[in-house]
Amino acid sequence: MSLKITDDCTSCDACVSVCPNTAITAGDVIYLINAELCTECVGAEDSPQCQMVCPADCIVVGNTESKDVLTARYHAIHG
Repeated sequence: MSLKITDDCTSCDACVSVCPNTAITAGDVIYLINAELCTECVGAEDSPQCQMVCPADCIVVGNTESKDVLTARYHAIHG
């Protein structure tokens, strides 16, 4: 699953533009992370960019995935 957004989300929109996989979208109340697209920025950055810019600190690890799994997902998305 990688990262997820908690109910503390203020829908500020800061996380959307920094996601290299366009995994973050607006939900009905809070923003959502598509687990099939989230790589925790592995393959693109050194750390999850959405967590760095989130003023509410509401982006947390859902299910822990290995770096190999996240890297494979990144390559599947970006070729």
